[in-house]
Amino acid sequence: MKRVYVVGTADTKGEELAFLADAVAATGAAVARIDVGTRNPTVPVDVSAEEVAGHHPGGSSAVLSIDDRGTAVAAMAIAFTRFVQSRTDIAGVIGIGGGGGTSIITSGMRALPLGLPKIMVSTLASGDTAPYVDVSDIVMMPSVTDMAGLNRLSRVVLHNAAQAISGMAAKPAGPPDGRPSIGLTMFGVTTPCVTSIAEQLRSIYDCMVFHATGTGGRTMEKLADSGLLSGVIDITTTEVCDLLFGGVLPATEDRFGAIARTRLPYVGSVGALDMVNFWAPPTIPERYSGRLFYEHNPNVTLMRTTPDESRKIGEWIGTKLSLCDGPLRFLIPEKGVSALDIEGGAFFDPEADAALFEAIERTIKPGDTRSVTRLPMHINDPEFAKAAVAAFLDIARQ
Repeated sequence: MKRVYVVGTADTKGEELAFLADAVAATGAAVARIDVGTRNPTVPVDVSAEEVAGHHPGGSSAVLSIDDRGTAVAAMAIAFTRFVQSRTDIAGVIGIGGGGGTSIITSGMRALPLGLPKIMVSTLASGDTAPYVDVSDIVMMPSVTDMAGLNRLSRVVLHNAAQAISGMAAKPAGPPDGRPSIGLTMFGVTTPCVTSIAEQLRSIYDCMVFHATGTGGRTMEKLADSGLLSGVIDITTTEVCDLLFGGVLPATEDRFGAIARTRLPYVGSVGALDMVNFWAPPTIPERYSGRLFYEHNPNVTLMRTTPDESRKIGEWIGTKLSLCDGPLRFLIPEKGVSALDIEGGAFFDPEADAALFEAIERTIKPGDTRSVTRLPMHINDPEFAKAAVAAFLDIARQ
């Protein structure tokens, strides 16, 4: 039987944990009370902290025998993550916590499949939640008051959270429509291309488009690693620019790693590799003084990549993609890589583009499964989108 896991530190948040679990149970949902505290619990639980801690690679003593609280919290986060990954009866997870509890519980939530209901009621939910949510689908719900005993407001907040997780768990989304899913990457400056590709493929594929803002690429690759994608059309690889040159929307060093691990059919391109993203002009590092910038909006400033930077970008991408043994096609639009990199455009720079293209061709090792093709067109030309579709269908049907 599937159960809603109600998770908290029963040593410091016992009263709130018990109230929330009772509120979830009152909806008719089956409940499992999970303790992730590092000291003795103050309320009864269904799964003890010792049982959770036993999932740590070093055993429960690696969690519960530590005097330093920060070290113990980090160890419990590892244990809780491994604990939830071992379970097959989770209908949803709801957690409560302050700083320590939020860190522990969201670590485990991030390891669960996308789509499984997850709510975190936290004292930190009204601030920067990126470290806790990352690329998952955790719902962060502000506790409003601190968790130092129940009060009239916290009872309402916890009651509402209980209703929310119970509704999610009781009425899960229906099964997919049968079309295989593919991931696509898009930026504003590659929108015409990616929109056209999606339109051409939507009748046979569930097209999932990701905004190439760092988190977008990581989310797409997490889905690939999770076995939820049947292929990738990675037109917009711009996150690599920010990774290499200090932009604000970077990929991680593992960009393209999921493509290598899964061997999924992959069509890639050079979309928006002409730019590094920064926030408003005063935030741009001093070392970039005097460079060519384009104000996308008052809060986002784009910097044109130089020939030398373009060469490094191409080499980084080519080296990564050479590790991919699945079917791979990489398309180079010779007349420009973004809406700004077009004849008469703000970032038109044939020399920088030439350095990028040469580096990619030089470093992507040719093979039976890999090829690089130059096309005499702009990335947003309709014919380029058609070429990308044809390339993907060719390798997806092999």
